[in-house]
Amino acid sequence: MEHFMRYRYSPELEEFRHEVRCFIREKLPSSLARKTRRYEHLAKEDVQLWHSILAAHGWSASHWPKEYGGPGWSPVERYLFDEECALADAPPLSPFGLALVGPVIYTFGSDSQRQHYLPKIRNGQHWWCQGYSEPDAGSDLVALKTKAVLEGSEYIITGQKTWSTDAHLADYMICLARTRGEGKPQASLSLFIIDMQAEGVTVRPIETIDHGHSVNEVFLDGVRVPASALVGEENQGWTYAKFLLGNERTHNAQVQRSRRDWQLLCDMLKQLRCGAGCLIDEPSFGRAIAELDVLLIALEASVKRVLEDQVRGREPGTEASILKLEGSELQQAITNLAVRALEEVSGPLSFDLITEHIGLEGPCADYAAGVAERHLFRRSVSIYAGANEIQKNIIAKSVLGM
Repeated sequence: MEHFMRYRYSPELEEFRHEVRCFIREKLPSSLARKTRRYEHLAKEDVQLWHSILAAHGWSASHWPKEYGGPGWSPVERYLFDEECALADAPPLSPFGLALVGPVIYTFGSDSQRQHYLPKIRNGQHWWCQGYSEPDAGSDLVALKTKAVLEGSEYIITGQKTWSTDAHLADYMICLARTRGEGKPQASLSLFIIDMQAEGVTVRPIETIDHGHSVNEVFLDGVRVPASALVGEENQGWTYAKFLLGNERTHNAQVQRSRRDWQLLCDMLKQLRCGAGCLIDEPSFGRAIAELDVLLIALEASVKRVLEDQVRGREPGTEASILKLEGSELQQAITNLAVRALEEVSGPLSFDLITEHIGLEGPCADYAAGVAERHLFRRSVSIYAGANEIQKNIIAKSVLGM
């Protein structure tokens, strides 16, 4: 444990890291790495290519236990794998099946659900989206209005979901719906698997501020699903949803990706000229980059503590809210400094037009080319997976007793 928390890894772990690094160096297409650095909206085919490469090696479901087809890695090995992927600019795989739905199914689902869905999630055949948020129930999920009514051997699901990332690409949705009207709101929710090609499912795109298309509205108009599409027990959906959200918020700390962004930002500051020197030598920038490094070290240590708890069978509670809050604010702080740096040499709001003409070389040139899109899209990270204001309320109530 000591070597873990203090970043001193055993020879065995260093050998594991070397194996992962060599594999990625050999197998990752350079074109995918460049697109990732430039923060392009990757096509489904791009992500599936890297997914298939990892799946062929047994590494796509890196966080899954061996009994369900994962590599059975320890928390430290999982962390090192994610770190090496980030450092190599490997494209992140779609998290919904691998990081969210898969663990819910193998923890709470039926044997038939495990047998049918898990292999297809693992090999990338099935893509998933998440049907939680609604127009009047964003971070307050207990207020959701989507209903599921049992008729014979089918549930009929009616309602609307919003901000559903990748719904336009997904084969299936994991959907939270209300299955009874009386009692506490939390005690009347159930979790369902919905085929996105089913009659009554309509997906409408939402264009984000960076002019990209990743999120959607989903309308469910009397969608019929078999009773076997219910995950776990009826009216226990809130328990399963909290489990999924705990995994989502831990995943959304994105500490390895933030560390890579910080490194690229440092390289960019070393190349950008400021008078007779470099921008990183300017006191305010030097101080800002050092402050970000300290925050990253603290977040890295916190993520590792949660991973150690998970291997002991303790799933994240309030810790997940803390990680999501700190991780999202850190992602935004890094892009804020990147924007400020480029504006320093190019003038306000024009840096995205001239990043290829300011003398940058190497990977940080790609990073600079995608700063505008990265900065704009990351306005959303403090909203999705539960808005940061909600996370602060959870922390205040659960930790501070307020």
